[in-house]
Amino acid sequence: MSEHWVVSGASRGIGLELVRQLAARGERVTASLRDEAARDVLLASLAAQHARIETKLFDMRDGEAILSAAKTVAGPIDVLIANAGVFGPKPQTPLQMDFEAALDVFSINTLGPLRLVRALLPQLAGAANPRIVLVSSELGASADVRPSSAVYAASKIALNKFAQCLAEELKPKGIVVIALSPGWVRTDMGGPNATLSVQESGSGILATIDALTIAESGSFIDYQGERLAW
Repeated sequence: MSEHWVVSGASRGIGLELVRQLAARGERVTASLRDEAARDVLLASLAAQHARIETKLFDMRDGEAILSAAKTVAGPIDVLIANAGVFGPKPQTPLQMDFEAALDVFSINTLGPLRLVRALLPQLAGAANPRIVLVSSELGASADVRPSSAVYAASKIALNKFAQCLAEELKPKGIVVIALSPGWVRTDMGGPNATLSVQESGSGILATIDALTIAESGSFIDYQGERLAW
């Protein structure tokens, strides 16, 4: 039986590949994008799979737009993958960062997923096996110290903490919540020297999500299903 998956940030990279693989295996997919241009990119990339994909347009910074779009998403939602994110401007070391730009990164990467979860929670609560996946990064591990990516890393560390707290809040509802690192992937953000293709990361992510149980809720997990240190 097919499931209903919601994927944010679906116009390129990992998000686009997740939508592609989900549609190919017959799932119902709701894909969120920032604007019409991003939707055109998504639909042009998926050709004959359009029938299984519904699109919603909103910016992850815009809580009102997210709430409005969420009201048009028919439930239940089995899986929410909060994937949309940005690396942010350079430089971003503690002594060189643009503070306003850093706040914008946090609004997108850290608070954006929470806005989306809160807006879609009624549909998630109505599913038989609801799972929420907050896409993090290996840079979200506190032990990984790289000053050149301090703002991005801090936004993901904060997201990881919210994943832990959200898992605790939603445990009574039977909703699984994890933070997930997709690995170092050859995307616009990951660059050409990354170790994984989007196909490898995407297939691993979906296999990991398929196997999730309430026992994993509140964990930091990689695309192969291995638990990571916070």
